[in-house]
Amino acid sequence: MSIPPAPGLTSDETERLTRRGLRLAQFTVGYNVVEGVVAITAGLIAGYVSVVGFGIDSAIESISATLVAIRLSARLRHGHADERKERLALKMVAGTFFLLAAYVIVGGIRSLIGGEEPERSPLAIGLLVASIIVMPALAVAKKKVGTRLIDNLILADAAETRICVLMSISTLLGVVLYQFTGAAWLDPVAGFIIAIFAIWEGKEAWEDDD
Repeated sequence: MSIPPAPGLTSDETERLTRRGLRLAQFTVGYNVVEGVVAITAGLIAGYVSVVGFGIDSAIESISATLVAIRLSARLRHGHADERKERLALKMVAGTFFLLAAYVIVGGIRSLIGGEEPERSPLAIGLLVASIIVMPALAVAKKKVGTRLIDNLILADAAETRICVLMSISTLLGVVLYQFTGAAWLDPVAGFIIAIFAIWEGKEAWEDDD
């Protein structure tokens, strides 16, 4: 069943881009499941709030990408988008940003109050470097598809991936600077920066549906 063409595109182009968006979402789910498990494990072992937060973000991004994949699969099966379900999915994706922000803020405050000092973690650093390499290309690919289809759901998922890039950079900086300076407060502060980005992107995704 063919999909109605997006503005400025043919039906075949719309279907091709929709399938590409689906493949990107599926890759995101697989990659982030592995990334999340490794990050949470490494973060808990070494005591890094920001690395655990990064792992939680990977899980949340997997949820976001799963929602996108479900909706794109439904479009390909039925030949049209269910506007009500797509709006609901977009609201849920927006909610994942706020969930991430809440976790990171609470975890950061607990770390500051408790005065916890994390340990060195080459595994965490290696994982963050890998994310900085993979995630930007994935975010660009998603944004390109979402822009051509004029699809807020795919664009919101691209924003979630950009948050992962920002998280990778800020978390890596926090971990590396801590290992050079011994300033334990850098870890939760890196988490707070992530929370600001997450709240902003969540607000943008929520308002895109109005």
